[in-house]
Amino acid sequence: MFENLSERLGRTVKNLRGQGRLTEDNIKDTLREIRMALLEADVALPVVRSFIDQVQLKALGQDVLNSLSPGQALVKVVNDELVAVMGAEFDALNLDTKPPVVILMAGLQGAGKTTTVAKLARRLIEQDKKHVMVVSADVYRPAAIEQLKTLAAEVNAVFFPSDIKQKPVKITAAAIEAARKQNADVLIIDTAGRLHIDDVMMDEIKAIHQVANPAETLFVVDSMTGQDAANTAKAFGDALPLTGVVLTKTDGDARGGAALSVRQITGKPIKFIGSGEKTDALEIFHPDRIASRILGMGDILSLVEEAHQKVDQEKAKKLVQKVRKGKGFDLEDLRDQFTQMENMGGLSSLIDKLPGVGGNVSQQLQNPEHTKQMKRMVAIIDSMTPLERRKPEIINGSRKRRVATGSGTQIQDVNRLLKQHKQMQKMMKKMGNKGAMRGMMSAMKGKMPPGMPFK
Repeated sequence: MFENLSERLGRTVKNLRGQGRLTEDNIKDTLREIRMALLEADVALPVVRSFIDQVQLKALGQDVLNSLSPGQALVKVVNDELVAVMGAEFDALNLDTKPPVVILMAGLQGAGKTTTVAKLARRLIEQDKKHVMVVSADVYRPAAIEQLKTLAAEVNAVFFPSDIKQKPVKITAAAIEAARKQNADVLIIDTAGRLHIDDVMMDEIKAIHQVANPAETLFVVDSMTGQDAANTAKAFGDALPLTGVVLTKTDGDARGGAALSVRQITGKPIKFIGSGEKTDALEIFHPDRIASRILGMGDILSLVEEAHQKVDQEKAKKLVQKVRKGKGFDLEDLRDQFTQMENMGGLSSLIDKLPGVGGNVSQQLQNPEHTKQMKRMVAIIDSMTPLERRKPEIINGSRKRRVATGSGTQIQDVNRLLKQHKQMQKMMKKMGNKGAMRGMMSAMKGKMPPGMPFK
């Protein structure tokens, strides 16, 4: 996420940290670098100007110039200003109104509204323990209704059926009544999108808004459109009383301009960011944590929260106890670790949140080949017998041939996996009390992780 912006700003920040003394000249050079990085990231020009002016004002102040470590002080100024631009702190959803709490989703066609409805429903069901109903008021695309029906079943939300022959306003009214009768806590309404903003679209969504009287009106916007995203959000904000913005497709956003522009231009907070097609790929937007990621300082808090939610705590505990007792780290344990990583969004997602890593390593890991490689390693382990997984030392030549044939790989691949497992085993023994996942993360830092590349 935000790779190019992060790389440019991260490099600038790294240079600053080593500065024992700052002058007006090298501050101007730094600001020029930052300005270029922001413009390349497609941040809106007014936002760039305002940002640079604020940083310059504070950078030339006594707090920075007279600091014992002025480079560090300037980095803090840049970080604080990034946070301020994106919204200072997380703005939570308003769920305290009388149920059913209505959440209305608006946005252009292709922005990811339907997928975001499912992601949000899943989050509210699993983390907030809410009874959620979803409905599609998109009568122009029958596929959108079917898509929402399928996704609703996947995330265990109640789907209220609708038909293309119905009026969107009537669908909305009927869904609210049904949500009330079925004691739903939250009703999420998916609306129709267009390829561009027009009067017909705006009139329709205004009418839906009037009937629904939502507690939250969220604008879903494709972050890959850069500053156009902010301009579109402003147009919707002028027509509707928006309460927040959801940025989608941030996993494909190499620029990051939308995240820095939307709040400033619309005055509305970014509440969530989506980073993939999976229904669990929705993160709360914490401006301070995102700023930290952009500057290459990682996001340990989000990593810890994610681990708590998605890692099998019981398995992790058993593995730690096992390693502590000196029973070793076998191939079944290695497979479990790969599975846990995949549950947390894969290697690129983890590395993106580690301080001082990200950048090129994260970009390399986004290559689909790396996902295939990890799955190949799991397939090799799955092709072994339970005894072979527990005692890899018994795997001789004939067993390797059988495993390679069973997993559709080569004997060299099996050898490579066994060698890497041996290295991991040694490392786990040394890590001891620190735990398996943490051990693996330490091994990743600053280099390609074990098993990569698989060539």
